[in-house]
Amino acid sequence: MKSYHHTIGQHNYIFKDLKDLMAKASPTRSGDFLAGLGAENAQERVAAQMALADLPLKTFLNDLVIPYESDEITRLIIDSHDEQAFKTVSHLTIGDFRNWLLSDDADTSALHALSKGLTPEMVAAVSKIMRIQDLVIVSKKCEVVSKFRNTIGLRGRLATRLQPNHPTDDPVGIAASILDGLMNGAGDAVIGINPASDNVAQVTLLIKMLDQIIQQYQIPTQSCVLTHVTNTLIAIDSGAPVDLVFQSIGGTEATNRSFGIDLNLLSEARDAAYSLKRGTVGSNVMYFETGQGSALSAQANFGVDQQTCEARAYAVARHFDPLLVNSVVGFIGPEYLYDGKQIMRAGLEDHFCGKLLGIPMGCDVCYTNHAEADQDDMDTLLTLLGVAGCNFIMGVPGADDIMLNYQTTSFHDALYARRVLDLKPAPEFELWLQNMGIITDNKMITLGHNLPNNFAKALQRLS
Repeated sequence: MKSYHHTIGQHNYIFKDLKDLMAKASPTRSGDFLAGLGAENAQERVAAQMALADLPLKTFLNDLVIPYESDEITRLIIDSHDEQAFKTVSHLTIGDFRNWLLSDDADTSALHALSKGLTPEMVAAVSKIMRIQDLVIVSKKCEVVSKFRNTIGLRGRLATRLQPNHPTDDPVGIAASILDGLMNGAGDAVIGINPASDNVAQVTLLIKMLDQIIQQYQIPTQSCVLTHVTNTLIAIDSGAPVDLVFQSIGGTEATNRSFGIDLNLLSEARDAAYSLKRGTVGSNVMYFETGQGSALSAQANFGVDQQTCEARAYAVARHFDPLLVNSVVGFIGPEYLYDGKQIMRAGLEDHFCGKLLGIPMGCDVCYTNHAEADQDDMDTLLTLLGVAGCNFIMGVPGADDIMLNYQTTSFHDALYARRVLDLKPAPEFELWLQNMGIITDNKMITLGHNLPNNFAKALQRLS
């Protein structure tokens, strides 16, 4: 086990191993303190960041934060590493890598070519020595495009997940939220329901309901019921019209085991969804959600800081070529991200790391009601993510999810981001909005004033 050190003045700071160095270099967050991993003070954090900056990128291919033989995610990371792609930056230290990322040499094509040559630990490490503006400007240069019934992630576009959750899975309540979202231009990333019940029969009814709406009105989007992957497999076997397979994932084998999954199960689910051939413009069929703190809450972080564990989850996502990956950044609670400042930093780190690793990254800009955060904090993070080229955000009526009981972004928040940053929906969905009279020729949302009456009739039929 190799130790690391850095001297500031008369004080020599010693870090017992690589994961200790990474944890001490992390910007302040409550989860690392909860785990006993955070730096004791700002001086120790700076020393760790300076030691980390001097570390060669190659270190992360040999000094592993979780052993190869004991973790399938580590094996996936190492076995899938693209040495040829890595050659571009293989001679650099973490500090040099930061400088290269900020240079004009690191343009969109260069970052795309490099993505499979990077490991999660490399991108987590460089994020720890970057300012907010660094994270934003590098993320902005990344473009990761995915496709199913429309095209997500194109430059100048911001998609939304229309999230019509209901505490009793009431079809009328869900349909009302879908109608509201479509009238406000939401739903191009996915129309995705978190079911109140994991009963497979109920899940299948919701899948069929979403498919009926999409097919009847020829909406160029995809649906997903965010149930456990095993339930989705049962639904597929029963003939349900499944578009996307959802699953929460983590950055260690033990975390994923706590979710009741492993890589083989995810492979089986992806193959099952592929077999349905429901995509029209592409075949990215997976939807993953992640969040800093999930490994620690499962007691499966093995002394690795929460942000590095989060980045490792993106290696899992990357392996399965997903349509959507979503950091639900403030959902786990203040035990892991205490306040608006920590949530803001974490959301931008997650977006940066995901995009640099080549995955179609979105963010649930959110917080729980007992966190030291409010909608002003979320407005700031939403704006920064919009500037940084985030692929998609959430759209929930009134920004208040009445089933999951947390605060997120509303349909109107997405309209704000699109207007102020001159962003558009996914191109196929934008054309559908125009054809339906939901947006006008000047691309301004009309709040559905011209929406055909058959939407209202459909709502009545669902009741």
